[in-house]
Amino acid sequence: MHEKIITFASPVFFLLIAIEFLVARKRQKHLYRINDAISSLSLGVMSQITGVFLKLFSVGAYAWVFSNFALLQLDPGSVWVWISGLLLYDFLYYWLHRMGHETNLLWAAHVVHHQSEAYNLTTALRQTSTGPLFGWVFYLPLAIIGFPVQVFVVIALIDLLYQFWVHTEQINKLGWFDRVFVSPSNHRVHHAVNDIYLDKNYGGILIIWDRLFGSFIEEQDSEPVVYGTRSPLRSWNPLWANLEVYKAVLQDAWHTRHWADKFLIWLRPPGWRPADLRALPPAKPFDLARPLFDPLVSNAALGYCLLQFIALLQAATYFLLAFKSMSALNASVYAAWLIFSLWCLGGLIEKGRFYLIPESLRLIAIFLMSMLSADWFYSYALSVTEQALLAAACIISLGALGFIFLPKNTHGHLSH
Repeated sequence: MHEKIITFASPVFFLLIAIEFLVARKRQKHLYRINDAISSLSLGVMSQITGVFLKLFSVGAYAWVFSNFALLQLDPGSVWVWISGLLLYDFLYYWLHRMGHETNLLWAAHVVHHQSEAYNLTTALRQTSTGPLFGWVFYLPLAIIGFPVQVFVVIALIDLLYQFWVHTEQINKLGWFDRVFVSPSNHRVHHAVNDIYLDKNYGGILIIWDRLFGSFIEEQDSEPVVYGTRSPLRSWNPLWANLEVYKAVLQDAWHTRHWADKFLIWLRPPGWRPADLRALPPAKPFDLARPLFDPLVSNAALGYCLLQFIALLQAATYFLLAFKSMSALNASVYAAWLIFSLWCLGGLIEKGRFYLIPESLRLIAIFLMSMLSADWFYSYALSVTEQALLAAACIISLGALGFIFLPKNTHGHLSH
């Protein structure tokens, strides 16, 4: 149900993104960058795809605990059950979110949401693919008290959807609203890397949790927010975005000689290192005035990647609506192809023709499937017209790929 609601809500998301883009353009304030937007949206799509397979760790574990350990059987027909459930969920979300900044294990998943150096509505959709592995533990008190599974799923979705609109710089402070609820101003602070703002404002819907537990700070007019992370990702690769912190912590866990630290490092705050590794050269100091990550690629290359992403978005939407009717093998292959495709596009807007071969292989594979089979990943019967259109799209894409990314011989010999 979660995937279907998010899928059906997507047109609203994109409409609001378009409105924000036009407003920002009119104001000449914090304009979108296509490469950053594609990166954030790709990570959002990938999180939905992997979420299909990770529901065992979230909804599945919740359902099992509810069935075996619930103290009460709360009535899902009661309005108070829904209101109290949403309040308790938001309280538990606050602590999950806070621990996501204070422990390496959870930060490794949550960091994805903070990596963008821009702040707009596409940032809201920039989500982790590994969060469901551990985050579900924080919501088990709801199951033990006795909130039914369907209540848990819906209030989780409400909490998530609420947070979409606060990822914008186009809405200023909102007076009394800022003192009670999470607002754009409050959440801008949360995404900041400025010293004064670091690790503040964790609330999902209510900001009162931060006021109660000492993690609130108001956005300061004298201190403009700078976005990103203290260890900048500097990549559009969606796989690396999800794995960078896991790799860094795992390396320290491997190299430390103390067995206790090999395990405790995962529960320590980001940046903490075992004593025997602190003598190693530190990472490059963080520069608040660093230039934004913005590799130079042509407008034609960005246009190609944007059109391919739009096509992939349709393929991903179909997957999210139809995966339950697919076999496990078909769903896995389809998901792997989607993730590989997003990886190719991220590579093209970062490193250009280095990714020509994988992108060409991706297109050739789809071309061959459209020619040799009348089924789209053995889950949707293609008509003859659809086969022809799909094959033509692959041929045109291959031609555009070569024309845009291959070096041009403008002087009768290979250019440097």
